Amino acid sequence: MSRQAKAVVCREWGKPVEVETITVDAPKRGEVTIKVAACGVCHSDHSATTGKIQYPPPLVVGHEAAGVVVDVGEGVTGLKEGDYVVSTFITMCGKCRNCVRGRPVLCENAKKSMVTLPDGTVRTHGKDGEDLYVFGACGVMAEYATLHEDNCVKIDEGVPMSSAALVGCAVITGVGSVFNTAQLEPGSRAAVFGIGGVGLNAIQGCVTAGAEMVIAVDTNEKKLEMAREFGATHTININEVDDVSKAIKKLSGGGVDYAFECVGNGNVVEQAFKALGRAGTVVVVGVADMKDKTSISTFALPADERTLKGSWLGSARPQYDFPRILNLYKANRLKLDELVTQTYSIDEAPQAFEDMLEGKNARGVIIFE
Repeated sequence: MSRQAKAVVCREWGKPVEVETITVDAPKRGEVTIKVAACGVCHSDHSATTGKIQYPPPLVVGHEAAGVVVDVGEGVTGLKEGDYVVSTFITMCGKCRNCVRGRPVLCENAKKSMVTLPDGTVRTHGKDGEDLYVFGACGVMAEYATLHEDNCVKIDEGVPMSSAALVGCAVITGVGSVFNTAQLEPGSRAAVFGIGGVGLNAIQGCVTAGAEMVIAVDTNEKKLEMAREFGATHTININEVDDVSKAIKKLSGGGVDYAFECVGNGNVVEQAFKALGRAGTVVVVGVADMKDKTSISTFALPADERTLKGSWLGSARPQYDFPRILNLYKANRLKLDELVTQTYSIDEAPQAFEDMLEGKNARGVIIFE
C-alpha cells in the first residue's frame, strides 16, 4: 500500500529545503519499504540542493539513515518485516568488472540509479502526483522510504538508531578511508584535514588502526577540541600558523605517512601532499567542486615515492563493512553516540542544514517518531 510521509525536498537549486507531505508507493519486486527512525544531515545533501552535486530537483534528500522494514516486495529474500537496516547509496549490480573485483563503490552501472531506484523509476510523488527524484536511490530524509533491498544493510537491534544511521555515510567514509583505502599500518603518523563528521571518523579510524601520531587540522577550535576527544594526539589551527604543511613536518619529524583530506578543496589537497614524508600517501576523501584543481610537485611522486589517491565512501563494501563497524562500536573501539551532537524533528530540517553549514555539529540527526 502507498503511505503518506513527511519528507525533506529540494525544489530548486540554491533555495532552502522544504518539508512536504509526499506519497511513498509500496515496494515492487526486489524492494522494501522502511519506516525511517533517524537520518543524518550530511554536507552531500546540501551539495545536492546547491547543484554542486548535480541531482535534478524536485529531489527527496537523505542517504544516511536507519529504520525498520515494514513492507517487503516480491522476490526479496534477504530481508523481512521487522528487520533493522541502515541505508546505503551504493547501488551495485554485482556483475560488472568493479563489482566482481570487490569494489562495489565503483560499480559501472550505478549511475543508472543516482536519482531513481535501480529500475529507473521512483516510488515518491508530490502533492500533485508528480514524480520526485531520490538522492542516491535512497531519499531517506522522510518518514517512509521505498528502496531496493541492495540499498539496505541488515543490522542488530541493539544499536541506537541515531548512531547506526551515521554508519551509512559519515562513519564508513572516514573509517573506511583509513581501513580500506589507505590500509594504514600500526605505528604510522597521520594528519587529518577538516574535522567534521567524516574527519572525526578518519581520526578514530587512525587510532583504531594503531597510528602513533594523529594530527587534526582545522580552523575551528571547537572542532579541534572534539578531535582530541576522538583520539587526536596533536591539533593545528590553520589560522595560528604561517604554513600548515611546514608545521606538520616539524611536529611529525619530517612529514606524516598518511594525510586524509576531508574538506573537498584543491588547495587543502596540496597542503596535505606537502605535509607528507617520503613514501607518504594522501587520501582525498572530500568531494570538491567539479571545476576545482590541485597543483602538486610531479617530481615528488617518483623522487619521494609519494602517492595521491581518492576514496569514495571509504572504498566501502556495505554488506561487509557496516556490520564490521558496528561490531567495533559494540566492543567500545569506535565512538558513534558521541558523533550525534544535536537532534532535530523533521519540521526542524531547514534549521539542521543551517547549523551544519555554521559548523555547530559533528553530526546533526533528524529523529522520526
